[in-house]
Amino acid sequence: MRPYRPRIENGIRPGNARFVWLEGMCGSKPKKAQRVAWLAAFTATSAAFAVAIFLLAASLSRSVPTPDPSAAPTAAQATDTASAEPMPEAPGPGGDAQDRDSSGELGAPGALPGSGVDSADGILPNGATVFDEQYPGVGKLDPALLNALQQAARDSRLSFYVSSGWRSERYQAQLLEQAISTYGSEAEAAKWVAPPDKSLHVWGDAVDLDGPKTKKWLAEHGAAYGLCLAYANEPWHFELRTDAPDQGCPKPYPDPAHDPRLR
Repeated sequence: MRPYRPRIENGIRPGNARFVWLEGMCGSKPKKAQRVAWLAAFTATSAAFAVAIFLLAASLSRSVPTPDPSAAPTAAQATDTASAEPMPEAPGPGGDAQDRDSSGELGAPGALPGSGVDSADGILPNGATVFDEQYPGVGKLDPALLNALQQAARDSRLSFYVSSGWRSERYQAQLLEQAISTYGSEAEAAKWVAPPDKSLHVWGDAVDLDGPKTKKWLAEHGAAYGLCLAYANEPWHFELRTDAPDQGCPKPYPDPAHDPRLR
């Protein structure tokens, strides 16, 4: 009598771990045709699932618009950009918005209430620079002086804030009245403010600059641009000296009362 040996089908013994789950499900060993059918079904299901994932991803990618670099920004984008990248206070080329002080002729010159003096007479808003030619106080400066100021501002990377530039005669007359009231006499006022008919501001040949960094830079480099300090008592008052690039700036007058041009 031959000894019992379990029958082997396709090289797999009954109870083989790879087919225990099939035997539990079907109650018998799977036939070759069944295994092929289950493998085909599993493959088809996996392929269908992969296709579904791909289609879902494609749909999501189409729902997110691709930015067009040539398109103009929306209002929201412009607002976000403005808030994320604040611009300098003044339109100077990369200027220093902190280079401000309160110096200037009698402070920052302004109009007396009811005087009728306004920006058309040369009054400038806070933060005006040598590039703000839309204001008469800057735009009516002598072109050679203005060009020198703008070139120096570009080279220094400072804003060159202007507290006062060109002035109308009535604005200059108002400043003279204020000076007489402040200093108590015409003689003392003359050390700070010239009469309207002799003022270099009225002629557009002088500018008062604001900012310690700007004044320090001009003290060191201004002569190369012809920009010179005119009065020792007014470290903000600059004028154009065309011979300064070759000969250097002349010694400043003690004050306007000592300036022979104003007599």
